[in-house]
Amino acid sequence: MRLPLIPILVIVLVNLLVDSYIYKVLKRRLKSLLLSRLQLWMSVALLVLIIVTILLPRRNCTNGMLLGIMWCLYTYFSFYIPKYIFVIVDLIAKVPRLFHRHRLKWLSSIGTVMAVLTFVAMWWGALVNRYDIDIKEVDVEIPNLPAQFDNYKIAQISDFHVGTYGNDTSYVADVVEQVNALNPDLVVFTGDIVNSKTEELEPHVSPLSRLTAPDGVFSILGNHDYGDYSEWASPQAKQANRDRMIQLQKAMGWQLLNNETSIVYRGSDSIAVIGVENIGDPPFHVYGSLPKAYKNLNDSVTKILLSHNPAHWVDSISGHKDVNIPLTLSGHTHAMQMEILGWSPAEYRYRTWGGLYADENREHQLYVNIGVGTVGIPSRIGATPEITLITLKRTN
Repeated sequence: MRLPLIPILVIVLVNLLVDSYIYKVLKRRLKSLLLSRLQLWMSVALLVLIIVTILLPRRNCTNGMLLGIMWCLYTYFSFYIPKYIFVIVDLIAKVPRLFHRHRLKWLSSIGTVMAVLTFVAMWWGALVNRYDIDIKEVDVEIPNLPAQFDNYKIAQISDFHVGTYGNDTSYVADVVEQVNALNPDLVVFTGDIVNSKTEELEPHVSPLSRLTAPDGVFSILGNHDYGDYSEWASPQAKQANRDRMIQLQKAMGWQLLNNETSIVYRGSDSIAVIGVENIGDPPFHVYGSLPKAYKNLNDSVTKILLSHNPAHWVDSISGHKDVNIPLTLSGHTHAMQMEILGWSPAEYRYRTWGGLYADENREHQLYVNIGVGTVGIPSRIGATPEITLITLKRTN
């Protein structure tokens, strides 16, 4: 985790101005010495918190230290984001003064309510909603799907980021139990099982080993699974981290598809499950190769592709007549861990950020799972953790 020093210092200075504004509001409007002093001392406490956070060692530190930094930053901004909202709305309420009229008191009151609701939503998202698993059931129609695979059920999970939970395996175990309770024919995991290092996975190997389905558990790597977000003593150390990832997933009984294909059989029928390593848009590194994973992409075999970043589908599969892959399963976006009434800020970054998509002729479909874990901020405001149960439907 890198904290850019200059931007953080700029933010701290802006926040001091915000605190000064709110202090004066409390003192002048409410005539409350107690509330104004409480605001002052709270501002001092938050200033100390951010200074300590900035000074904490981050290079090659433990996962526990990174979690501590994450929670400190979240606590700090959970106070200041509501303050920004109040100050902005209150300044708008003062606009009539430019025309020698009174401040819009009702608008200032709305700003106060909005600030309080934002604070509550941020901590609800951190303490409750990020554990509130949502099971989404989706039917996907595939032309000429082999008859034995009609009503075939695939449970998809993605973006666990188990390092966020430290050594506490209770949530991971809960996800596993809920997936198993769906009785899927196949389970797929579409990348980002850790935040930055394979060692984060070790406490969670036991509960993840209990994930089961008749046709097994297939997985791929996401951008966080390569060690690219950590500093390593040598290239060999980074490679050892990746080798350990492969070993642990094998120990869990998962079949990790690194630019590989596995054939799933039902009686005399079969489908191909293709797994590519991470392929995405900048700044994410490209490790995957679809032609390497499957040689003849235009053959008549029904194929399901696991590809972590949905940008791969947009760039290389959607609308491509020479690629016969009717369904791609991705993750990566998390819906930016915020979704309100169907809207997510992720739509400004990814055209395909969550749910089922299809190209113009519906020859290629994509499902984007918004993940079960959190990264960066330990919260989900809306955008509840998702387990997807996909049922394949045969059409002629």
